[in-house]
Amino acid sequence: MASLALHGSNLLRTTHSTAKTLSFIRCDNVSSESVKCRDNGIPISIGRDYNNFQTSSFPDFLATPSQLLNRIPSVCQSDTRLRIFSGTANPSLSQEIACYMGLELGKIKIKRFADGEIYVQLQESVRGCDVYLVQPTCPPANENLMELLVMIDACRRASAKNITAVIPYFGYARADRKTQGRESIAAKLVANLITEAGADRVIACDLHSGQSMGYFDIPVDHVHGQPVILDYLASKIIHSDDLVVVSPDVGGVARARAFAKKLSDAPLAIVDKRRHGHNVAEVMNLIGDVKGKVAVMVDDMIDTAGTIAKGAALLHQEGAREVYACSTHAVFSPPAIERLSSGLFQEVIITNTIPVAEQNYFPQLTILSVANLLGETIWRVHDDCAGGFEAYSSLGID
Repeated sequence: MASLALHGSNLLRTTHSTAKTLSFIRCDNVSSESVKCRDNGIPISIGRDYNNFQTSSFPDFLATPSQLLNRIPSVCQSDTRLRIFSGTANPSLSQEIACYMGLELGKIKIKRFADGEIYVQLQESVRGCDVYLVQPTCPPANENLMELLVMIDACRRASAKNITAVIPYFGYARADRKTQGRESIAAKLVANLITEAGADRVIACDLHSGQSMGYFDIPVDHVHGQPVILDYLASKIIHSDDLVVVSPDVGGVARARAFAKKLSDAPLAIVDKRRHGHNVAEVMNLIGDVKGKVAVMVDDMIDTAGTIAKGAALLHQEGAREVYACSTHAVFSPPAIERLSSGLFQEVIITNTIPVAEQNYFPQLTILSVANLLGETIWRVHDDCAGGFEAYSSLGID
């Protein structure tokens, strides 16, 4: 069974009562997969990492409760202007985000009619509130996208002051340009739909390409999942001289270079491929040296795993000792599970921006939680980065 390493999902923000008493709240009623996970089965002591060593200096949202106690300003419990609602696409992630923030998810009724139409009704008032709607547009993409649009419309008609669409995975992001004549640019269309529905801001995690932010006519906070994956890799006993970061294609070089820089400025290798059709990739050659090294392949998403699996096979042919696959979004369209569990990878490290069904777990899979990352981003957007927080760059927010 997969090891699900979910970082601090039960850690909540401190609250500030009228008596000036600080306390930590723990959500014991979270009915999500993260509750049964304990970082590869190894309990983590406060101030210690996975190997029981002293915790290194990582961003504050990955800090321990004692560290957060002094770093995060308290929030008044009576502040009811911040509301978080969850769609049906990834309710466990929404619950973890609310749990980290010390809030309860807003009450909302979402159902499908017999003909497939979506019905949304807010079960509480949001008049004058800052509303955050957590809904990735993951498969089934069209269903979840339409549900998000109807949720935004319901909040707008309920007189919400600000509506922020929190989209951990932005579907249609790959259709961001025309590669052939008479093609649509679906990413721009989806951006227009979200804007016209009534959203005032978007929080997205690891967009497929940075130019997608320009398709929106509203502010976009682009959150990178790299800090969460880097924190996990830091727990591995791998000598820096043995590491090499690999981009599975030429288009991901900038992403891999930024990742390598944060991994002790590790060397970079590039897999050159030629794509003959959608979801079909053919590896051609390797640029860089991986012989006898631990290769860490970095990509924003894994769909059918054709690109990353063929790249891993090439790395083994070129003498790589071990191959790790790191990706923020686990789309996992068939036959991804068969390819990833075939023995090519020492470990496949993903995040929970997209829910992974339990039947799709395999021994090499590790799932990290981005709940703290998104929760802290929501706080900073809500507070306009007030209260003495350090610069946005510590969270990797564009």
